[in-house]
Amino acid sequence: MEHIVQAECCGKTITISTGKIAKQASGAVMMKSGDTMVLVTAVAMKTAKEGQGFFPLTVNYQEKAYAGGKIPGSFFKREGRPSDPETLTCRLIDRPIRPLFPENFMNDTQVMATVMSADKDNDPAILAMIGASAALMVSDAPFAGPIAGIKVGRVDGVFIGNPTAEELEKSDLEIVIAASQDAILMVEGSASEVSEDDLLEAIFFGHAAVQPILAAQLELTAKAGVAKREIAPVVVNEQLKERVASIAREGMKAAVRIKTKGERHTAIDTIAKETATALVPEFEGAEKEIKGFINDLEYDLVREHIIKDGERIDGRDTKTIRAISTEVSLLPRAHGSALFTRGETQSIVAATLGTSVDEQRIDSLYGDSRKRFLLHYNFPPYSVGETSFRLAPGRREIGHGMLAERALQKVLPKHDDFPYTIRIVSDITESNGSSSMATVCGGSLSMMDAGIPIKAPVAGIAMGLIKEGDDFAILSDILGDEDHLGDMDFKVAGTAQGVTALQMDIKIGGVTREIMKAALAQAKDGRIHILGEMAKTIAQSRSELSGFAPRITTIWVKTDKIRDVIGSGGKNIRSVTEATGVSIDIDDTGKINIASTNKEACDLAIKMIRNLTAEAEEGKLYMGTVKKVMEFGAFVEIFPGTDGLVHVSELDTERVKNVTDVLKEGDRVLVKCIGIDKQGKIKLSRKEALGATFTE
Repeated sequence: MEHIVQAECCGKTITISTGKIAKQASGAVMMKSGDTMVLVTAVAMKTAKEGQGFFPLTVNYQEKAYAGGKIPGSFFKREGRPSDPETLTCRLIDRPIRPLFPENFMNDTQVMATVMSADKDNDPAILAMIGASAALMVSDAPFAGPIAGIKVGRVDGVFIGNPTAEELEKSDLEIVIAASQDAILMVEGSASEVSEDDLLEAIFFGHAAVQPILAAQLELTAKAGVAKREIAPVVVNEQLKERVASIAREGMKAAVRIKTKGERHTAIDTIAKETATALVPEFEGAEKEIKGFINDLEYDLVREHIIKDGERIDGRDTKTIRAISTEVSLLPRAHGSALFTRGETQSIVAATLGTSVDEQRIDSLYGDSRKRFLLHYNFPPYSVGETSFRLAPGRREIGHGMLAERALQKVLPKHDDFPYTIRIVSDITESNGSSSMATVCGGSLSMMDAGIPIKAPVAGIAMGLIKEGDDFAILSDILGDEDHLGDMDFKVAGTAQGVTALQMDIKIGGVTREIMKAALAQAKDGRIHILGEMAKTIAQSRSELSGFAPRITTIWVKTDKIRDVIGSGGKNIRSVTEATGVSIDIDDTGKINIASTNKEACDLAIKMIRNLTAEAEEGKLYMGTVKKVMEFGAFVEIFPGTDGLVHVSELDTERVKNVTDVLKEGDRVLVKCIGIDKQGKIKLSRKEALGATFTE
């Protein structure tokens, strides 16, 4: 039986239906807003695999080409691997729902969202987020929802929920929020140097706006009437837990205060092995439980030390940033480069400048587009002392790269003022917390080193949270272990003026407004400190581009002259590029970008294009070439493809009987334009140019 509910959110109606489509899934819903429709299914297997030690949740999001009335552009004419935007949407769905499953639920669970119809005003990714929660709610999976997602923009100081594409172009922020009825669960987005207070208002505007959607999901759940499966309670061997604590506690207390990551992990592994060796004879077959209790002990001791003593794993207080060192021009042939090191986290970042040929072409549901700013983040296994056969970027790398890309994109110069394609590559060479924020810092440094005129330097910082009851501690510049053992990962990037990007993930039921306000304020202090450290190396963009970067010169021609520049079959433009080696890009407005690392070649190309588009001016001298000789005069080419007539009476001061007595085909001759008739025919005179001095 089909069940349908509706919710009004920010002036738009969202419809959720279940019971009609994909009935063999554990739960399935069809989401609809406007003409956008997304089918979301959830399947949770009845049993867990033997020995399963983690929650195997998989989220897939796919945009079908037919949803936008298109045929895929690939060779195979079918949807292929997920695009970066699809991968990022998978992460948006995964992150808020994962913490809402029981810790001991280890059954394979898969959420699949398929975009089946798409208009330009209703974002399918937001519907997919809501649909994931709704599908799990109407299934028997033990999901502690509901949650809802919303995108928030701001135009002329007014917050807008789920803005249209047109509204987003005018908006100074774009953030996606996932929330439950009581708390914020996830935040991700970008802003144009917006203040922390304004961001906080945007987040809680979104929280209020999703309440009708959450109520609709509860209504749908009641109508569907699917009973949740029973999850066996975790049985804790209290005797073994006490024995582990008695043997390992003191050693673990010292181990978790070792400042160096490698030494700390080695010490903890040693304690775990010694404890297991001591207890296995007494508790045969309990190795897995012993390891779990060791992990719990580490978790408790680290958090206790921070909450009670205000001291962290590496000896810092809650606000201190690790030591920072920066270097630029590390890579001599890169257009710009930087080495950014903060504690045991390090990134080499390179900036490369290109032309329109280097733009990324994107084929999406809404048509083709081009991307001029690219940031690629790489996390090789050696950065954490590991080996791996998977070297292609995964979802994490794509997500971290996009966060850094958003942070830096807000300070880029306008393309009309700086017509380059820009690619930033961050290779993480060491990692112990917040490598994505190291990428932001290194990316900013590399762009300044390359001479890219950014509006202001950008820095990023990762914040953490330890919450025990009513007590909490906010941590600046978290370590990897603090991320793993903490309750929040909150990344904030921006300039000295305001925030350009943020990302927050919560591992507990949510965070309050008080905690978020305090975290944003502490993040700002940390960001200002990091910007100060970066400024010691380079404070603003270099005045000159790298000698290895292409120089782009922009000239304009009349739109009716574009065809003259291109020529029949591209003949003219091809001759310019072949003669000079430059790269030329022409758009329909008459704007021409000429790129070359050689100034002389660029100047020659400009001259050749000017010749192709030049128009004769009455009274002006021209050095031309005789193209054809007739009885009544000679046709002289004064620009490529443009010639005029020198009448026999205008050849000399004295009467000329035969034109060939004065001019022959191929001769170079100085002439003066003496008129242009209504048909555009050019009248030239050699007589009036005699004795004149010609300069280019």
